[in-house]
Amino acid sequence: MEVAGPAAQALKSLTSAQLDFLRLLPKAELHAHLNGSIPLSTLKELATEFLATNSASSKSGDAVREGIEILTVGPTLDELNDFFSLFPAIYALTSTPDALARATRAVLSVFLDGDVPQCSYLELRTTPKKTGAMDMEKYIRVVLEEMDRYGREKVALIVSTDRRMDTKTLEAIVGLACKLREEGERVVGIDLCGDPLAGEMDLFAPYFARAKQAGLGLTLHIAETIHNTPQDTLKLLKNGPDRLGHATFLNEEAIAIVLEKKMCIEICLTSNLICKTASDLETHHIQQYLKVDHPITICTDDILPFKTSLVAEYALLIARPPFGLGLNEAQVKRIAEMSLEAAFK
Repeated sequence: MEVAGPAAQALKSLTSAQLDFLRLLPKAELHAHLNGSIPLSTLKELATEFLATNSASSKSGDAVREGIEILTVGPTLDELNDFFSLFPAIYALTSTPDALARATRAVLSVFLDGDVPQCSYLELRTTPKKTGAMDMEKYIRVVLEEMDRYGREKVALIVSTDRRMDTKTLEAIVGLACKLREEGERVVGIDLCGDPLAGEMDLFAPYFARAKQAGLGLTLHIAETIHNTPQDTLKLLKNGPDRLGHATFLNEEAIAIVLEKKMCIEICLTSNLICKTASDLETHHIQQYLKVDHPITICTDDILPFKTSLVAEYALLIARPPFGLGLNEAQVKRIAEMSLEAAFK
C-alpha cells in the first residue's frame, strides 16, 4: 500500500534502526475497516470486471468509475463526511461472494503476509451487507472463510453495526454475530460506526447488552466530530464499551468516565489529521492519555484513502517533531503492548 502525507514524512525522518524497531515490534491492529483497506490494485481489477458486465451508462457503473478515479488521484477530505462519499463504488465492487473474498484476501495479505507483517494480530471489522448475490450471513461467512487461511492467533472479525440502522436490522446483525460466536467462529466483537451524527443511540442499548452477554467485545465510534452532543456520548458510554473508536471530542465528564473504566482508545492519527478532526499532533487528544498511561491502541482506520500503514502510524509516535510525537522506544513499546492487551481474542 502507498504511504503518503504525514505518515510518509514521519517514516522518511527515521533512522534504519528506528525502522527496524517498529517493523519487528509485536503489535495489534484493532481498528481497520475492511472496505477502507482494500488495495487500489485489487479495486481496479474488480472495477474492470464489474464494468465489463454492467451497462456502461448504469448509475452503479458511473459510481465505480468516479470512485476509482478519486482514489487513484487521491481524495480531498476537507471534512469527515467527504470520506463517506467514497464508499458507494467500493460497495458495488464487493457485492458478490467472489469479489468480497478476493477483496478480503487482499486486505489480510496487506496486514499479515510478508517476511515482517504489519502486525502480530489483526481485528478486521465490516458491516454485513445484503446484496443481489448474497444475504448478510453469507457476507460474513465469506469473510470468515478467508480468515481461515490464518491461525486464530493472527486474525479475528468484529461485526459492525451502523448508526442509521433500524431495530429489525440491528436484531438481525447482532443475532448473527452471537450465532456465529456460539458456533465457534472467530467473531470477537461488535462495533458501532457510520455517520457520526445519525441515529438515536437509545435504540442500540439492548442489542449491545445482548452482544456482551454472548461474550462479544464492544467497541464504539464515539464523539468523532465537534457536533456530537454530550448527551449522545453519555448514552453510548452507558453501554459499558471495552474500547472507543477515535473519541476525539470527549468533554470532561466523558473523559472522567473513560479514565475510571479504563476504556481503551483506538487512536487513528493520520485519519484524524486528514479528516481535520485534529489540527496537529501537538494538540492531538492522544496527549492526554499518554500523560496518565491510559490504555490506547494505534490503528490505521482506512489505509486506502488515508495512504498509511500500521508501521507508518507508529512512525508518527517515534519521529521527532514536527514529523511526530518524539516518543522514545520504551514508550512506543508500551503502546504496542497495550494494543495486544486490548484485543478481544
